[in-house]
Amino acid sequence: MKRPAARLALARRGGAAVAITVLAGCAAGCGQAASTQAAPNTPVVAPSLNTSLATTAGAWATVVMGGSASSDNAFSQLFTRPAGSTAWKLVTPPGVATNGGFVLAAQGNQALIAGFRPGVDLTFSALAATGDNGSTWQPGSSPLQPGLADVPDALAAAPSGGQMLALLLGGTLTHSADGGAHWSALSSARSIAGTAAGRRCSPAGLTAVSLSPAGAPLAAATCTRPGITGIFSYTAGGWQAAGPSLPAPLAGTAIGVLRLTGTPAGNEALLVAGTGTAASLLAAQTSDDGAHWTVSAPLRLGAATVRSSGFGADGAAWAVLTDGRAETISGPAAAWQSLPAAPPGTAALAPGAGGAFDALAVSGSKLTVWRLSQGSTAWAATQVINVPIEYGSSS
Repeated sequence: MKRPAARLALARRGGAAVAITVLAGCAAGCGQAASTQAAPNTPVVAPSLNTSLATTAGAWATVVMGGSASSDNAFSQLFTRPAGSTAWKLVTPPGVATNGGFVLAAQGNQALIAGFRPGVDLTFSALAATGDNGSTWQPGSSPLQPGLADVPDALAAAPSGGQMLALLLGGTLTHSADGGAHWSALSSARSIAGTAAGRRCSPAGLTAVSLSPAGAPLAAATCTRPGITGIFSYTAGGWQAAGPSLPAPLAGTAIGVLRLTGTPAGNEALLVAGTGTAASLLAAQTSDDGAHWTVSAPLRLGAATVRSSGFGADGAAWAVLTDGRAETISGPAAAWQSLPAAPPGTAALAPGAGGAFDALAVSGSKLTVWRLSQGSTAWAATQVINVPIEYGSSS
């Protein structure tokens, strides 16, 4: 018998102790674009909700853990590694369903907002915010209906002033000017497709939202017309094209926007150009509303696709591929670098101090942190966190 919708706590830490082991010497859920199917010869953009991001307060990572998603036993968990520390800790907000997954938005350098996606009995998206590295959480006052889209960049927050933007199921864009206390519809995927910029792109679906440094809403899409990068800026009461042009060899290929996020310095994006074994991954960064972009050289994906991805500081980005490759870039002006093959079960990477990287590997309810020190050729296990998951708690 399923619990009524009013009971939201499908998976929570409660009062259970979190077992953390520091070792001496020292599964991934996948989202889907929030609208229609992509046309043939269009990049398939279905970013995983497993990701990490960096703020001055530290690093954050969300990964799917537990059992089978088909039996509602897969639950998203949130971990943080505070600035100056090398250890991760479990900080999943208590009391709200997580088997629909959740998305993250940094609000300035210290605060983090978590948005919980619909799943099982949860038919809307609740929000929670923390300003102390997840030690305490404050619930949002206004839930989002019908709920956040199944993409990692479905929620964006301005560094200050309380402005927020959300991409909802069905492709609706909604905006808040007061930190999420009140929301109002801003636009939709259909409205963007009907603009001059949208017709040049002919979007298959929206994949991300962000806010520019000036506060302009940004929306990303996979274009069905080749040569167009589907990033749009809402300025002067309408949607304008704001995406970068790609290097000449890729100028005529189909382009999908895998990720788009805002930072205090500007906006960062991960793009997929081309399809099949000819597909490439590119990083891009802009410090304005999209008038000027820096785009990286392409990383050939071959037969692989992107399993999970995320962002570090100052334009850095990473991707774990389905063939086990772990790829990083320190900024779009740099070159992609291959790390040693990711440890089995790696759900997300997170850059660390001194050029180090952490790989967060999942096996059921156990998270193993593997560290790759700068100059090293092998990952070393440094930490194990056993997460108390209430299997069967969603039915």
